[in-house]
Amino acid sequence: MPGNRPSDHHIPLTDELAAVVARMSGLLLTHETVETSLGLLSSLAHETVFGSAGAGVSVVDSGRRGSSGATDERVRQADVLQYDLDEGPCLTAAATRELVRVDDLAEEQRWPRWTPAALSLGLRATLSAPLVAGDTCLGAIKVYAERPGVFDAHSEQLLSLFSAQAAVLVANVQAYERAKRLSDGMREAVRGRDVVSIAKGVLMARSHLDEDSATALLLRRAQQEGTTVALAARALVDSTARRRR
Repeated sequence: MPGNRPSDHHIPLTDELAAVVARMSGLLLTHETVETSLGLLSSLAHETVFGSAGAGVSVVDSGRRGSSGATDERVRQADVLQYDLDEGPCLTAAATRELVRVDDLAEEQRWPRWTPAALSLGLRATLSAPLVAGDTCLGAIKVYAERPGVFDAHSEQLLSLFSAQAAVLVANVQAYERAKRLSDGMREAVRGRDVVSIAKGVLMARSHLDEDSATALLLRRAQQEGTTVALAARALVDSTARRRR
């Protein structure tokens, strides 16, 4: 079962990670959204780290915090509690850019409000590794356990190496989505410019104006209507098209 098989300490860690990275490498080719990719990342972390009862990813984007890809509702609740209470191991890992390991939450005192809430969810241990890409910390990936003392140095090494690859994936997917939004915005801007050009052509033909005069007239219409030039141009073009029908 995922997260419950013995940890193969005799297998070189690089070989163990290689199998995970091989699976991750295909995600960029088959999944375009951050949510879907992080869901797969969380599942891989759950499967890879021995003793894990669940896993998830916390993403910090422009100061906003959010969870993605939680393997179950309990992980999601534990993460939401961290954001609501503004404390917890995952937030600490992201803020310090250092791995945070808690062997037994029953003995943990760093997060006095979050810890008892996590214990009430049946969680006893956690391991969080920051997602660092270049100079940017994108968040953290974490695993939770139902028993204390299940995570060890091997778990730390594995999750740290895994998080490094996960950070690259998250950064690439975010970059893809930003580029897509930029591309969509550029296309919209071009469409807006096209509409303005058509509207100026309508005014030039209708009122026998030169281009500068048509531009000035369109600007006045926008000001009178309290709208943008692009919207005023769209209204003019649409009204012209309706009259021709």
